[in-house]
Amino acid sequence: MNVLAIGAHPDDIELGCGATLAAHAARGDSISLLVMTTGEHGPQAAISRVSEQEKAARILGARLYWGPFHDGAVPEGREAVELIESVIEEAGADVIYTHASHDSHQDHRATAVSSLAAARRATRLVTYEAPTSLGFVPTLFVDVEGFVEKKIEAIRAHESQVEKNRLVDLEAVEAQARWRGFQARMHHAEGFVAERFRWDLFADAAVIEPAEPVVLAVARAVG
Repeated sequence: MNVLAIGAHPDDIELGCGATLAAHAARGDSISLLVMTTGEHGPQAAISRVSEQEKAARILGARLYWGPFHDGAVPEGREAVELIESVIEEAGADVIYTHASHDSHQDHRATAVSSLAAARRATRLVTYEAPTSLGFVPTLFVDVEGFVEKKIEAIRAHESQVEKNRLVDLEAVEAQARWRGFQARMHHAEGFVAERFRWDLFADAAVIEPAEPVVLAVARAVG
């Protein structure tokens, strides 16, 4: 399976679906990341954030694509849609993860809108939550037991956000995975909203010969 995750800024993807991407990698899936901006208007220089994102991509075993847009000014129109379309095609994406559209950050909203337009023919498109998401209610949960540490490792690669400026709380990241797991009746989970999700029950199933019908004898009372 070819997986594409889209984020507006460095660390968005890791926060939103890092453990799920680690699970994809563990099963041998091909992972690509598209980051729309370098996050240059944050409290850290762009060159630092680029190198941090590159390190996080290596931790996840992912190929990394960059968008050309300015932090704070991701467009919703043709330019962004065509960029995402081109990456979807190049990555051969079978499943796409992107921002949820209800968010207080304009870049997250724009990335969500552009992703939905670009992926209009995709059969598996899900959105992830961010710390700035508004009213996010998951409709799809992924069991990420055993992959939360890999998510935290990838987030920790964004040193400027975690260590230097304390913008990301790793304890909160683990707690969120536990909370979503509790909601989904499992230990650790990541939650998503399925915009469109084809479920092919036979795609990965082995061909099984139909079993012989079982006939049950019914005892009758005598007398």
